[in-house]
Amino acid sequence: MPSTVNDSTFDTEVRQSTIPVLVDFWGENCPPCVMIAPIIEELGREYQGKVKIVKANVSEAPQTAGALDIMAVPTLILFRAGEEVNRHMGFAPKDQIVDKLLANA
Repeated sequence: MPSTVNDSTFDTEVRQSTIPVLVDFWGENCPPCVMIAPIIEELGREYQGKVKIVKANVSEAPQTAGALDIMAVPTLILFRAGEEVNRHMGFAPKDQIVDKLLANA
């Protein structure tokens, strides 16, 4: 299961990670977030040790969400060496997430 990050843990867990990190920014009462959650959990199992996958509730990480210009949820962002390398907004099936965000992780 993906771990959870918030404003106080984001830098340590994401920006300082030695492996790529996929962050799922989500919100409560968000149907697309509910739909994508099982995909994120599955990717967490499949990419364990290769890509760290974490979830950030925008209500619990408002400063981080604001700093990263999160305008809609879900938003998936891939970080490598602490820097954003790719982003996807909205629901996407697993194969699109893999192709767009994880293929070059």
